[in-house]
Amino acid sequence: MLLTKDFTFDAAHNLVNYHGKCERLHGHTYRLRVVVEGTPDSEGMIIDFIELKAIVNEHVISRLDHSYINDIIPQPSAENIALWAWNELEGLVRRENCRLHEIHVWETASSRVILRECDVICQK
Repeated sequence: MLLTKDFTFDAAHNLVNYHGKCERLHGHTYRLRVVVEGTPDSEGMIIDFIELKAIVNEHVISRLDHSYINDIIPQPSAENIALWAWNELEGLVRRENCRLHEIHVWETASSRVILRECDVICQK
């Protein structure tokens, strides 16, 4: 079973190792989706939405919202933002009954990257 929670944040960045208009400073309203896979516990929940929201807000959103992402993530492409968010959250949402399954990052309404658990495992 998959549980998802969506978030938004506004931030600026520039892609220093890219040659095109995105190498200049610009901003986005990003959308972040956290997907947890698991089975319901004795309370009937994979993970409490309130708890997941608090974890993501504290460890990801509060750090990226209204920031210059380059100060946090070198070469902050959507791909690298997804990987950074994964690394921040993976251990915090893991429970006996669930684990982080996917991170989605939308840079625009029509452009997103999906990072799956198998992608992270294959990179190691």
